[in-house]
Amino acid sequence: MREGAAADAREWSEHEVQALWFAGGFGKNFTTSDGRAISVVQFGVWNREAGPDFAEAAVSLDGGAAQRGSIELDMEAADWERHGHATNDDYDGVVLHVFTQRGPREFFTRTSQHRSVPQVQLDLRAIEEPPNAQPDAKPGRCVAPLRALPLEKVREVLLGAAQFRMKRKSAALARLAELHGPDESLYQALATTLGYKANKLPFTLLAQRLPLKLLRAAKDSATALLFGVAGFLDQRELAPFDSPTRAFLRGLWEQWWPRRAEFGRLALPRELWKMSGQRPMNHPQRRLAALAQIVRHWPHIRALRDGCVPEATTEFFNGLRDEYWEHHYTVTSKPSASRMALVGESRVTEMLANVFFPIAISHDAAGSARWEEFTKLAAPLTNRRTETAALRLFGDSPPDAKFLRSAAIQQGLLQIYEDFCQRDASDCEQCLFPSQLAKW
Repeated sequence: MREGAAADAREWSEHEVQALWFAGGFGKNFTTSDGRAISVVQFGVWNREAGPDFAEAAVSLDGGAAQRGSIELDMEAADWERHGHATNDDYDGVVLHVFTQRGPREFFTRTSQHRSVPQVQLDLRAIEEPPNAQPDAKPGRCVAPLRALPLEKVREVLLGAAQFRMKRKSAALARLAELHGPDESLYQALATTLGYKANKLPFTLLAQRLPLKLLRAAKDSATALLFGVAGFLDQRELAPFDSPTRAFLRGLWEQWWPRRAEFGRLALPRELWKMSGQRPMNHPQRRLAALAQIVRHWPHIRALRDGCVPEATTEFFNGLRDEYWEHHYTVTSKPSASRMALVGESRVTEMLANVFFPIAISHDAAGSARWEEFTKLAAPLTNRRTETAALRLFGDSPPDAKFLRSAAIQQGLLQIYEDFCQRDASDCEQCLFPSQLAKW
């Protein structure tokens, strides 16, 4: 009894257990709660945002083929239900549920599609030392061959991948323009980019349900239509809000109310929006306000597309003003004393890389001059996917910071990461990219 108590005396936090798991501290081979053998082929990427704890993982059940998916780690088995994972479709791709305590009752892990998820219980008694801090992802097998190449050759490889990515984007935007016209396609593309990673779908649906032509004709009511169809103008008591918020919402509601019967059926379901797990300045309500300003200044946006000058584009978006949203993260947040940019530097770079330059390159007969301009575009290294891709390809000793702060290099990183890392379920063993590098 005394020995058992001593072994259990160490209190582990969930983050410590996650770090131990990700470092392989519990091993790779386990027995599920129903007696089957399960192996973790790859531990994936540590997800620091909303959703399952480890993404892009792969497991093998009873020696079968590796199954790609996510891994969720909880302290108690019942946390799956307590935290709402059973009804959250973000967890439908989970292939393994790991926990440290089972509890007094038998518990089965099921997704919102009623699929049973294998369970593994970890034994913490054998762990004595606290875990070291773990990176978001593990370096891949391509680290060594990339280090063996001269920096200029590495740059050539990444720029080649970036050019391939750019051609695909140009072709997609050209198809969109054929279907909807140059202005509507540009508007839809910018809306999707404002949606960031978590809210691309709802922003795309908004742009489709509220076309640019309609919003331009609505003039001052455009913001109210966007917020109303987005589902952000629900009936609520305004008394708890501060004075600027009450005035802002009252103004929108007065414009939305006369057109509610006409557009209410188009309103997006609330569950489409991802409100958590992102920086406050990226909240979809702020992005929606930015889209309204883009509609309002459309002639200028069209000129930015035709010119595709990064400095002019940055200057325009830095100058976008919105008296309310310059000092609010959301309608429920406390006002900020300092002014916040409606569209930040990283989002402007995303617009240039994903919209303005692909359109300009597709319109340029040769495309070489525009491409050279794009290779000179700087970008902040703040995107988590880009940082994860850099870690997978370069490990803990990437090329100098200036090299990675190129928009084109980052696009190349993402293309290689998507083409190889995200499609691999063998923990790099069967990935073709290292062998391709060796041939250079």
